[in-house]
Amino acid sequence: MAKKLIVVGLDCLEPSYAFEQWADSMPTLTRMRKQGVFARMRSSVPPITIPAWQCMVTSKDPGVLGFYGFRNRKDYSYDSFVFADGKAIREPRVWDHLSKAGRKNIILGVPQTFPPRPLNGVMVSGFPLPGTEENYTYPAALKDEIKTVCDYIPDVEEFRADDKETILRDLITMAERRFKLAAHLLKNKPWDFFMMVEMGTDRIVHALWRYTDPNHRYYEKGHKLNNAMRDYYALCDRLMGELIAPYEKDPDTAVMVVSDHGARGMDGGIHLNEWLIDKGYLTLKERPKEQVGLSKLIKAGLVDWTKTKVWAEGGYYSRIMFNIKGREPQGVLDPGEVAAFSATLADEIKAIPDDKGRRMETHWFEPGKIYRKVNNIAPDAMVIFDDLRWRALGSIRPQPGLPLWVFENDTGPDDSNHNWHGCFAASGGGIAARGQLDPITLYDFAPTVMKFMGLDVPSDMQGKSVV
Repeated sequence: MAKKLIVVGLDCLEPSYAFEQWADSMPTLTRMRKQGVFARMRSSVPPITIPAWQCMVTSKDPGVLGFYGFRNRKDYSYDSFVFADGKAIREPRVWDHLSKAGRKNIILGVPQTFPPRPLNGVMVSGFPLPGTEENYTYPAALKDEIKTVCDYIPDVEEFRADDKETILRDLITMAERRFKLAAHLLKNKPWDFFMMVEMGTDRIVHALWRYTDPNHRYYEKGHKLNNAMRDYYALCDRLMGELIAPYEKDPDTAVMVVSDHGARGMDGGIHLNEWLIDKGYLTLKERPKEQVGLSKLIKAGLVDWTKTKVWAEGGYYSRIMFNIKGREPQGVLDPGEVAAFSATLADEIKAIPDDKGRRMETHWFEPGKIYRKVNNIAPDAMVIFDDLRWRALGSIRPQPGLPLWVFENDTGPDDSNHNWHGCFAASGGGIAARGQLDPITLYDFAPTVMKFMGLDVPSDMQGKSVV
């Protein structure tokens, strides 16, 4: 009998909660761990939804894939970026390999699957999806069928907002509808491989971490939302249990649970572009009248490129771009001095202390040194402050000389950053009960699926099977 596989992806599921602190609240996942295998799963660099999920399903690093986050440079101008949706994918995903082998697939809500592409099976696109008025399914007629099941929510409208109770209600509704749709598809469509991703497990950590983690600087003991995140994890576990229950007794069907990265509390943000200004590496023609992102100043022509060596994009990690002669329109760095400048800048950024003057565990990654290949236009470097405890802020404030460290996000309330390890668990279908494995990487996911399904692992996949 051919093997069948159900994969439940829970974006940003944090292993210290799911495997340890809240294990009793997640009986489905805990049972899977006891009956099969589980591990912490190292994410991509950067550990962000885009590119992490596509790294997982292709077993290719961001350099091979050719995108390094949500926004990527379109060319070497200063203000031209392209958003990495499904059109950016050039490498075959695991369901493409399975389709070629004649296996039937159901793909639901996996990030970067819009616009949908033909496959041997059905697809419901996931985040980022402009809206359900778009043609977001394959085949197109599936969209009308979905309307008879539920009002599909690809993502919550706004999770960086102050109305936390509304966010929580929306997250619960989104999860309930997605799992309802998943059950409908499993019951009514032929399949060998099913994969879904629920985004709410990511959104909730950004919205509610301060109420969950006693070590967060804004933690409020006794707040009515103190247990909301734990209860949401428990809800997802219950919905997952209900989804897989009809198939668990089939000896040829396995279940996997995966997350693309974990989560951790965020101490605050560091105004990296303002630090570059203070160092004389970035020069403005004039300060803005209110705090704005550097990209707006670039579009307004307020950056003096003739006196600028480097600029940065903010986010959970920072992308560093050099202004190089012969590459950028008004480059000032000689190509021959880039390596030395990069090394100096890396040392200086790593030396930035936290708000209390303590040295941080800051990482400097150069794409050419960490990826097998560098396709399209990568940032010259990526910076992760204090091992993801701080985010990078790209915005510029009106007044110079303000502290670099702030404790509110510049794009809306956000209490959490991502963490390096997500979750992996697998049981059923003949998978041996070996308990906890040594940490694996998300590049191991696709080879594991291929081997379990009885297919050869393509030689260009970067991971290995773990079952």
